[in-house]
Amino acid sequence: MTRPPIRILILAGGHGRGSNMQAIIDACQSGQIHGRVAGVIGSVAGSPALDRAAAAGIPASVVPFTKDDFAGYQSAVDAAIRSFSPDLVCLAGYLKRLSPDIVRELDGRIMNIHPALIPAFCGQGMYGERVHQAVLESGAKFSGCTVHFVDEGYDTGPIIMQAVVPVEDDDTPATLAARVLEQEHRIYPASAALFAEGRLRIEARRVRTLPAPVG
Repeated sequence: MTRPPIRILILAGGHGRGSNMQAIIDACQSGQIHGRVAGVIGSVAGSPALDRAAAAGIPASVVPFTKDDFAGYQSAVDAAIRSFSPDLVCLAGYLKRLSPDIVRELDGRIMNIHPALIPAFCGQGMYGERVHQAVLESGAKFSGCTVHFVDEGYDTGPIIMQAVVPVEDDDTPATLAARVLEQEHRIYPASAALFAEGRLRIEARRVRTLPAPVG
């Protein structure tokens, strides 16, 4: 039996370029992902991600971040997520912690991508150039990126897929980031595609990839 296409909701940050979101949109349009991006929720009006959503004709809404009432902000984000009735939520540069309520409600249906090999160089406050600077300062010879399911912590959910890139002697945070980003654009859509095919199974702390159905 053919599985129905999934509805993907993307939660976008306000400062990134929206390129991971674009990679997912492109993968849906090409047929790599059996689904479509049904909506985008942003935290900053006029962000590159929202511009990309508009260019693709994807419904988008903004839930402005309110530092003085974080619980209220989380509740507003929860309501916005539910309004799209997503099968899968993908975080793309979204740095705020989701509420425990929505994480439990959508357990195993929220993904994030991190620009390092979790469990290294991750956790609260580790994002963007900070991650790549920390990798270089550590003397690590390899870095990469990780797609994982979201739980109630920062970068602590079960790992779906990882990609490794070498750290070159003359790397800067920018050059390392560019090489890692190429792999992000590959493994994030690939992970969403496996989800759409029903081929991801969480067993304790591990994610198993089930074989493709015959025929």
